[in-house]
Amino acid sequence: MIELVLATNNAHKVEEIQQILGGRFQIRTLAEENISVEVEETGASFAENAIIKASVIAKLTGKYALSDDSGLVVAALGGKPGIYSARYAGEGHDDKANIIKLLDDMQHKQDRSAKFVSAVALCKPNGEVVIAEGAAEGEILREQRGAGGFGYDPVFFSHELQKTFAEATAQEKNAVSHRKRALQNLAAKLSLEYS
Repeated sequence: MIELVLATNNAHKVEEIQQILGGRFQIRTLAEENISVEVEETGASFAENAIIKASVIAKLTGKYALSDDSGLVVAALGGKPGIYSARYAGEGHDDKANIIKLLDDMQHKQDRSAKFVSAVALCKPNGEVVIAEGAAEGEILREQRGAGGFGYDPVFFSHELQKTFAEATAQEKNAVSHRKRALQNLAAKLSLEYS
């Protein structure tokens, strides 16, 4: 079984990726590898940021590294918050501040369509990179609903689930999530059986 180091310090992402990939890889975290590094995301797209992070971790560990860069893309805001989703309200702000800014920016918008986008990059020890993307379509509500999830989940209404990601169980969200779709697309590119 291939050892795969997840190039993230985000505990929510680690948990979600572990749930989605199941027993297909021997998942290792940065903490388990004794790596404490903040990789600066200087890319202009989700894919570029994922490649940057995975490449750094693969070089540091000499192992396969998987990175995800994801965020919320809102049509009425010209694609914002996009790659700046985690720091939409500014550096040092949290999910709550980001949601408040988003709802404020969307206050007078009629088009509420949005999607979560995920780009995953798997970097092999030899430097070869495989990239895949996935998306989950929905819309931005005018108020928060649900107590689960993280990030923008309380205001993102999934068309497929007919509820917000924050109202969904982890299993429901993972079944339709942008990250799952990106990982499935990656698995297909790697010719791995994935169900």
